Formats: sequence, C-alpha cells, structure tokens
Amino acid sequence: MISPETITRIKSLMEEALIFEEDIEESFILGGGPGGQKTNKTSSVVRLSHEPSGISVRCGETRSRETNRWLARRLLAETILEREHKRKSAEQQRREKVRRQKRRRSRRQKQKMLDDKHAHSAVKALRRKVAPE
Repeated sequence: MISPETITRIKSLMEEALIFEEDIEESFILGGGPGGQKTNKTSSVVRLSHEPSGISVRCGETRSRETNRWLARRLLAETILEREHKRKSAEQQRREKVRRQKRRRSRRQKQKMLDDKHAHSAVKALRRKVAPE
C-alpha cells in the first residue's frame, strides 16, 4: 500500500509536469510474469495514455491495482519531465554554440590560427606544378 505522503508527492510531480486527470486515459490489462495464477488472472497492470503529449506508460510492478495506478502516474510524470528537460537542454546547447561562434578569439588563439594557416599555405605551395624553364 502506498502512504499518503507518497500520493501527495506523486500529485505534486503531476502538477509540475502539467498532467491533469481529465487528460489521462486509464485502462487495466491482465498481468503476467512471476506471481502465479493469481497474477495471470487479474487485471492489475495499469496502462495510462496522456492525450496531449501522446505518451503511454504501463506499470505492473506489484500485484495491487491501486499501487500500480499511482506508480504509473509517477512514471508518466517523470517521463514527461525528462522529455521536457531534454528539449530545454538541446535548446540551451544550440544557444551556447551560437554564443561560442560569435565570441572573439583571444590574441593567442588568433595568432595560433594564423600560424596554422601560414603553415598549411606553405605545404600547399609545395604541391604546385614546377614551371618549365
């Protein structure tokens, strides 16, 4: 059984992920795996579909339907928050890349870059065809 504190934590996680009960479609599936005949005959596995995000999660960790309902809600909220964090992280990386590209080089970096260009130019000059005399 899940404690009231855990339920409160899961509800706050759902609020943070902007998940509302109206947006969730809940269905119950026959269980499977270890646990014997009781597990295989009862519909204790919970599947939640969140319509706005298109995410669907399945939870059958315990033999209790009620416990699985809350665990599935927690899993759904964590999945949505993780997806949002990855999207923000990608956007932040893109902004950082543009900032680095626009940044001026230090004198040492600029001198090193010019030295490399001169060295490369010298190598390319050696590849030129020899003019006939």
